[in-house]
Amino acid sequence: MKQPLNITVLVDAASVPAADPQFLNPPDEPITEYHVIESIRLLGHSAFVIDVHDDLGYMIEKIKSSDPDLIFNLTEQFACRRDMDKNIAAVLEMLQIPFTGAGTAGLMLCRDKRLCKQLLARHLIRVPGFVNIPQGRRVRVPRAVRFPLVVKPALEDGSEGISNASLVWDEDALAERARFVHERWRQDAIAEEYIDGRELYVSIIGNKRLTVLPVRECYLQKHPEGGPYMATYRVKWDEAYRNKWHIEFGFADLDQKLHDHIARVCKKVYRLLHLQDYGRIDVRLTADEKIVVLEANPNPGLAYGEEVAESAEKAGLEYEQFIDRIIKTALRRFA
Repeated sequence: MKQPLNITVLVDAASVPAADPQFLNPPDEPITEYHVIESIRLLGHSAFVIDVHDDLGYMIEKIKSSDPDLIFNLTEQFACRRDMDKNIAAVLEMLQIPFTGAGTAGLMLCRDKRLCKQLLARHLIRVPGFVNIPQGRRVRVPRAVRFPLVVKPALEDGSEGISNASLVWDEDALAERARFVHERWRQDAIAEEYIDGRELYVSIIGNKRLTVLPVRECYLQKHPEGGPYMATYRVKWDEAYRNKWHIEFGFADLDQKLHDHIARVCKKVYRLLHLQDYGRIDVRLTADEKIVVLEANPNPGLAYGEEVAESAEKAGLEYEQFIDRIIKTALRRFA
């Protein structure tokens, strides 16, 4: 019989039900945190939940008092700032407590879309041409960067800040959209070349030895009356909107040679960006089968029925087995 573990789960305070802070009962609408915590308990481990908001001392005190064998890190922000999620990992590293998911380096490299693309391009990974647009600065588009461009916040994820209006075709529209991003998200914007092609999601688990899970695809239908050209925020999170435009998520139909090529590229990205335990690489596959990396996602969503979990199930890992795999993979890094 395997040894039960004392697992502490860090979650964003906003996701914690006031009446059930330890996620002991199923919520009206199950969410990632509940799925993971329930699975930890079904695996025979204890799960103690800590709500993380803006009090570092509180978080550290709670962690020490829970005396965990492992921390399952589900946080996405600190003090309502997504770019500070790396600081939570930094605290765990300094406390020398085993934890799941990316560390400080991985979160920093992936969170800043500009830094991520610069690093990948230097290692000959194909990425969209882009321009950085700092707050309060005039927009200057290099000749090498071609319209149309997709304008988005430089430090967000989950398609936050991406809508149909994010696609711009000239410098006036670019300046207007960049100004909107600056005012709404209070951070720099990035404008990157729109890449026409298939939208693929490549989930990977492991560290020294990497396993590429079955590739998922967002099937974006082209309509004469309009519709989304890319995976906007509403495409990802609004089921009614997807139904309206006949958008579906499924498994990509790829021949073995192409699949293996995509897997090699995404493994290289995973290692270059210091991802750990599990991650997801979002790519566009052009008509002539060029692989363009759009995003790298450390600690992607683990909700039952979403992209990573669906890929794991297709590979033969039921949800609890998948969570168990992440736990064991993380622990091996600290053995």
